[in-house]
Parts: sequence; structure tokens; C-alpha cells
Amino acid sequence: MTAVQGTVRVGVVGCGNVSSRYLANLAGHPAVTVVACADADPARARALGAAHGVPKAYPVDALLSDPDLDLVLNLTPPRVHTELTLRALAQGKHVYTEKPLATTMADGRRILDAARERSRWVGTAPDTFLGAGTRTCAALVAQGAIGTPTSVNAAMMNPGPERFHPEPEFLYQEGAGPLFDIGPYYLTVLTALMGSVVRVGALGAAPRAERVVSTGPRAGSTFPVETFTHVTSVLEFASGALGTLVTSFDVAATRTPHLEIHGTEGTIVAAPANSWGGPVLLSGAGGDFTEVLPGPGESDGFMGMGLVDMAEAILTGRSPLATGTRGLHVLEVLTAIASAARAGGGFTTIRSTLETP
Repeated sequence: MTAVQGTVRVGVVGCGNVSSRYLANLAGHPAVTVVACADADPARARALGAAHGVPKAYPVDALLSDPDLDLVLNLTPPRVHTELTLRALAQGKHVYTEKPLATTMADGRRILDAARERSRWVGTAPDTFLGAGTRTCAALVAQGAIGTPTSVNAAMMNPGPERFHPEPEFLYQEGAGPLFDIGPYYLTVLTALMGSVVRVGALGAAPRAERVVSTGPRAGSTFPVETFTHVTSVLEFASGALGTLVTSFDVAATRTPHLEIHGTEGTIVAAPANSWGGPVLLSGAGGDFTEVLPGPGESDGFMGMGLVDMAEAILTGRSPLATGTRGLHVLEVLTAIASAARAGGGFTTIRSTLETP
């Protein structure tokens, strides 16, 4: 990351499963100082603060109105992303939010409009496209290593997060599911490599009406499924390249490659889009694959590097990389896929665009 002077004072709202990972990763980055945390459950906020040396742990309203904070890290469940982000913006704070930016395009536009009105930045995870894996793939594409990109295949398929998450219900609610939980990683990486998506089509299914918690104090309890748990989608990019994206919590095991980029002269095989590093493999037409970037390493990237980049951008006056504009394009693709799946097929045109990757 860039060497800068000063620090951006951050307050964390939402002290659930992912918050400890963020705080551990942010520790030691001079552009960021986490000074407060809040949660609907005050005990959870106090526990997180004590574990990571955060000076203040207090109610959400108090955090949002704290004049000593510059930026709010929004780690709340997706269904309340919009409300929390708008409240933080109204208090004059910059916001970096976990994905997705919002759960509807109307709310996504409200967020960006509010940020512009207040001259504040809104950024959104995922930030894996800033990691060494996607940067290596982008460099290979730019160098012409695979000729003209023609297609991509992407797949995230597993048995579901109830295997490891002690409170997985929110991941099966409307606005979540595998499409909105993991889809943002893949669509962010795909658009970083291939450019804007202009058209999508999809089908979806939910084979099980209930799921069973497998870990934690509530192991064995059941909860309802409120959204598709398997979605197969087709993407058309502005360049004319085509893509497929499969997101599923219904696959017991698979050997399907996570991400492949095909061109007229070769193929790139990349690591999962929800990771920051390698391996990255390259093959010419009909040739063997060679390793361009080895498997994941500590320097490849980390959850929160988009927030660190935003803090450095605030301090230096440049634009951040993991912007709300990028998040809005990904959100439009996500909501269009979901709409097509609910309709039982068909194609939807995407109106928003990104700059050339």
C-alpha cells in the first residue's frame, strides 16, 4: 500500500463473524486507526473491542454521531446495509461496506446520491480484485498472453455455510444466498478483467426448504430457506466476450475449476475469486499449463485492503479503487440475474457501465 501521512479514524458497526478478521488485518496499517465498535448486541461489541484493543465500544447511534470518527466500516447483515450506510453518510462519515453495496438498485443509487451530496466516499467489498491473483491475470490479458479474451467460466459451488457458520440464517434470506454472498467476488473480478457486463440471463433453484446448523451452540437447529440456493447465469460483456457464472450452496463436492479466462491464443486458470492470491496458470493454444503465480502467500492481499486503499485515498486526495460505482455495477448484474432466475429465464440488459479495466 501507499506510504501516507496521517490516519483515518474508523468505527466498526457489526461485530459478527467477519469483524475479527477485518480488525486483525487492519492492525498495523498507519493510514487506518480503528477507534470504536458497535453492535445491536452491546456485549458483542465489548468483546470485540477487548479482543482487538479498540478503545470505544458503544451503541450504534453513538458511534455514528461521534465527531472523532472519519469513516464507518459497515459489517452489518446485507438487509440493513442501506439503512446503516445512509445514516453514516448523514452524519458526515465516509463509508466502506461489506458486499453487496445494497440489495436493490434503487437503494444503491440512493447511497451514491447521498455520498455525492455530502462529498463523501462510499466503497464496497469485495477487494480481492486488488490482490496479486487478479492483478497477475489482468497483466497477462493486457500483455496479450491469451490473445483476444473470448469467454470466462466461473463457479463457486459448495454444500453451504451452515457447515462452519454458527449463525448462517442471514445467508439464506432474500438479498443473500450464494448469488449475493459469493457472486460479488466473482463479478467484481470478472468485470475487473473483462469490463462491463451488458446482458445477463439466469435460472435458479432451491432444492431444500430448510437447512440445519452444523456448528456452535445452536447445532442441530433448523431454519427456513428464503432464496435460491443454486443459480446458473450467462453473461455478455461489452467487449462481446461471453461468460458463465454458477453459484451454489447445493453441491456436496466438485472438481470444477473456479475461474478460467479463455482467449483466441490461450487460457488462464485462476484461484477462487474470493481469494487474493494464486495460483495462476497459463497455457497457449493446445499447450501445457505453466505456473505464473504460485499458490497463496502472505503478501498477496488481505480482507480490508480496499478499506486501507480508501483511507490512503482520503488522506492523499485521490480516488479509491473499490468504489461504490463499481459496487453499483456489480449490484445491477446481481439483481438482474436474480430477477431472471425468478422469472424462469430470459435476458436483461444492464444499463450501468465501468471504465475500461
